[in-house]
Amino acid sequence: MDIYFDYNWHWFWQYGTAETGNNAVHELDVCRWALMLNYPKRVVTNAAKEHFRDDGWQMYDTMDASFIFDNSKTIKWDGKSRTNYQTYGSDRGSIIYGTLGTVFITRNGYRVYDRDGKLTRERKADETSETTQTGGAGTTDSLHIMNFIDTIRGKAALQHQPITEGAKSTLLGHLANISSRVNAPLETDPANGRIVNDKKAMQLWGREYEKGWEPTL
Repeated sequence: MDIYFDYNWHWFWQYGTAETGNNAVHELDVCRWALMLNYPKRVVTNAAKEHFRDDGWQMYDTMDASFIFDNSKTIKWDGKSRTNYQTYGSDRGSIIYGTLGTVFITRNGYRVYDRDGKLTRERKADETSETTQTGGAGTTDSLHIMNFIDTIRGKAALQHQPITEGAKSTLLGHLANISSRVNAPLETDPANGRIVNDKKAMQLWGREYEKGWEPTL
């Protein structure tokens, strides 16, 4: 059996970023948007390979990551790649804990609860999305794609999610992976997300390129 191709390339450092650099980025993106956050000042992770320990995966399959920001706000990622147990009653999603209540957001809608846990508001998407399908599917994906195309065509004033914002959320995934690889918390510059406390960690900031394929910028 080829362990690299199809979807499995995600689990080797030479090719992929594991689940934290994959589906987690989408959820981290929602949390950054909801909490109006940019870059963290500290990243702390606990990651390990807890299932099928003798197979070919190089990476962890379980990660708890905390991203601490300047304004006393924190984003946590609870990632489990090899168990289908629905810890929070859903296969994926984002939970925002506020001062007066909580909102649970998925690709198929959201639910708002007060501090006593009572459901106060709910909205469901017009069409359901496959939230864990490896290729992504559903109206949410289609809307994002069409918004991108309409922006290029001049039919839309702007992208709903500019590349500059997507890059910030993607960086969170990279920072969590770097923290797990050096097995240490990272102190980061809240102005740009760069690591400031660990030279070994900064060695993982970039990647090796095949000769002739190096970036020119």
